[in-house]
Amino acid sequence: MKAAPQPVVFEPEFIAALTDLFENKIVFNHLLGLKITLLQPDKVVVKLVMRPDLVGHFSTHRIHGGVISASLDAVGGLAILAANGARHMNELPLERLKRFSKLGTIDLRVDYLRPGVGEQFEIRAEVLRLGSRVASTRMEFFGKDGQLLSTGIGAYIVS
Repeated sequence: MKAAPQPVVFEPEFIAALTDLFENKIVFNHLLGLKITLLQPDKVVVKLVMRPDLVGHFSTHRIHGGVISASLDAVGGLAILAANGARHMNELPLERLKRFSKLGTIDLRVDYLRPGVGEQFEIRAEVLRLGSRVASTRMEFFGKDGQLLSTGIGAYIVS
């Protein structure tokens, strides 16, 4: 009988460096206020707290569609960084982060299902396929009570 594969566990150094990169060094993510709440090789979760400068419709105070789109794109990229980091555990943590410099969005599709009204949002992403050159992700943007507000599918260049 074959033993089950051991789950990948990221080093604290990798988690700290990737969190700093995502939340602070990517200035637009910092501007949006994106904060990582879960970072695993197969799934990432990020929270976004609503602020007046993120409003897209003044009378309903719903979040701007561009904020939703940018958040989905950013979290899709984060999911790829996590999956790629898990794929290359033989490298030192900071070496794995250098792979970020090659990541770029090729295609992004966003479906807006419901108005984004609320005080806090959660964005989740998972990698559908991680190839040597291209990766694809599925992303979801949730409002209060776990209501699905928007979905996204992204394709990214990874090398």
